[in-house]
Amino acid sequence: MDKLVAQFPKQIADAIEIATKSTFNFNKNKTFNNVVICGMGGSGIGGKMVSQLFADQAKLPIVLNQNYSIPAFVNENTLVIGSSYSGNTEETLAAVNSAHEKGATIVCVSSGGDLIQFCKLNNYDYIRLPGGNPPRSMLAFSAVQLINILSVAGIIDNNALESIAKCRHLLNAELISIKDEAKKLAQHLFKKQCVFYADSDLEFVAIRARQQINENSKQLCWHHVIPEMNHNELVGWAGGNNDFAAVFFVSQFLSDRNIKRTELSEEIIGGRTENVLMINGKGNSIIEESCYFIHIIDWASLFLADLNEKDAVEVRVIDYLKDSLNKA
Repeated sequence: MDKLVAQFPKQIADAIEIATKSTFNFNKNKTFNNVVICGMGGSGIGGKMVSQLFADQAKLPIVLNQNYSIPAFVNENTLVIGSSYSGNTEETLAAVNSAHEKGATIVCVSSGGDLIQFCKLNNYDYIRLPGGNPPRSMLAFSAVQLINILSVAGIIDNNALESIAKCRHLLNAELISIKDEAKKLAQHLFKKQCVFYADSDLEFVAIRARQQINENSKQLCWHHVIPEMNHNELVGWAGGNNDFAAVFFVSQFLSDRNIKRTELSEEIIGGRTENVLMINGKGNSIIEESCYFIHIIDWASLFLADLNEKDAVEVRVIDYLKDSLNKA
């Protein structure tokens, strides 16, 4: 896992190469009414990331679907993207099959499995990713393909790949500071009940933090977003103490009101626990900044796994659940 996290900047470049070589047969002149991205866990986070980062460009709604079923609005004017790294995620397979029955345009992103076979059988476009790794370690590959599909379909700008290509240079240039921040974050979370906060436009960053600490560090945590948490969870901190640790991912691109809300939230939570950490973003765009946050998070999850004396790769409980479902 250390090697895979270290390769994140290179994965961006490799993923872009795959994207630029990909060809599609679906009707690029078709007028879509909406987009549904189907994906779970390490494959689903790419959908959340792309739908939020490109919301200001998207010419129509992009919905992340994380269930067996699909929204009732899906029809022949919907672009459905199935994202499953293994190609065997049963929720995603069920959702894509339902979309097929409704006549949607389907494109899939996977390393193989039943999802690729489904595409071949039904003459749907697909992009094959390099296989053999934990899905959570392949975020760059899945996110870049989603960006490319949306760009080719005319839903976001046709130069969208250029914006994420710049992230590689930032991550390489800031590697020392990224690892320093990651070590601080791991120490901050060690033996604590942790909660991650981010601006609502960057919720995927907080979700990534929660998922990586869950899977790599084998530790429970939760997340919330500003400003919504100001209307509920902030009151819950009345029961806080030094067993809790709060982490704020502070974007340079926050609105003025959310900057003030973040400052006040830190002040209020700081009165209930001494364990408050602010991680400030770097980069010339919100896309660069989000990759900066993600690289800190991924390294921190490994450092915390070491502190917890856990194997970052092992996810036996998920394997047990999947095997049990297969037998049911």
